[in-house]
Amino acid sequence: MTAASLVARCVHGLEPTVAAEVLRRGLGVITHIGHREVHFRVARSPAPPGLIGDLRTADDVFLLAAQGSDVGVSRKGAAALAGLAGAADLAVLARLRRHHGGLGAITGVEVSASFLGRRNFTRYDVEDAVGHALAARLGVGYHSRRGGGAPPPGHSGWRVTLDGERATLLLRIAERPLHRRAYKRRSVPGTLHPPVAAAMVAMAGIEPGDTVLDPCCGAGTLLIEAVRQRPGIRAHGFDLAWQAVTAARENAAGLPVAVTWADAGRLPVPDDVADRVLANPPWGGQVAPGGLLAVSAGRWWAELRRVLAPGGTAVVLLPGISELPLGISQGLTPVHLQRVRVAGAESFLVRWTAPRLG
Repeated sequence: MTAASLVARCVHGLEPTVAAEVLRRGLGVITHIGHREVHFRVARSPAPPGLIGDLRTADDVFLLAAQGSDVGVSRKGAAALAGLAGAADLAVLARLRRHHGGLGAITGVEVSASFLGRRNFTRYDVEDAVGHALAARLGVGYHSRRGGGAPPPGHSGWRVTLDGERATLLLRIAERPLHRRAYKRRSVPGTLHPPVAAAMVAMAGIEPGDTVLDPCCGAGTLLIEAVRQRPGIRAHGFDLAWQAVTAARENAAGLPVAVTWADAGRLPVPDDVADRVLANPPWGGQVAPGGLLAVSAGRWWAELRRVLAPGGTAVVLLPGISELPLGISQGLTPVHLQRVRVAGAESFLVRWTAPRLG
């Protein structure tokens, strides 16, 4: 079978991280990196087992169905995108999707669309133009997203993207997006997007046997991603909200993750105990700081420095670079900074190291 061209969609800013994961896992050869997507060709056939589930830092993975020129900004351009549906080899796509672990039969169509820049049409105009054309070719029903309702079970997920140069049609391989983790049974305000958590785990360089702490663990996403990527670690989470503690314990059920109620400004652990710290602290955006952190943001950094072992590493999600001086004032050194967009806002993933003894 011809090697498939796949496209991994991701959070803006994680494109290099996703490309590195594809290469590290030997999943394929990178052919293009664009806005929120990484194109790659499967390196061998049959595809490596677990191809789809193995990509932790991607939001989703699609088959490349068809490509053409961006249609521009005029309203009639949206209707012209129906030509993408006509260019797709639907029989080959169905075989490739089944080959890579997805469903074979296409029993219905639903389409999501996105584009860069201002246009004289809406995403729904694009979705309906392409969706109706696909459904007509396949002889199946089309579910429009204009009404906001969920598509019926079994509808295949298609995506259309316009980046200013190219119009691309994609077919989702799995039944649902990869970022919808099965373990995420409970959520809390400010819960971290799982692929972002997976990227933070990869950035931390966790080794087997490491002690990994999350001082404000929320629903436990960071630690769950850590134990799934790095078996054999000791993972401990803390949170001041009992709702978060309960959610984290339920999400981590059956996994080696311990979750305790505690104030992130005074953790119930000895000095220098953590080889790695992963954290998405409550900076006041979706979640307001509480306890000792409400008194002083500097308290969080002081406690991080206390628990982090000499030479240890912390990866922290920051809402802005104005937070950097507080960490530096505690003797921590920022060694890597990566800008991402989380929940529509600019944020920064920062890797810190603690000074070594001597």
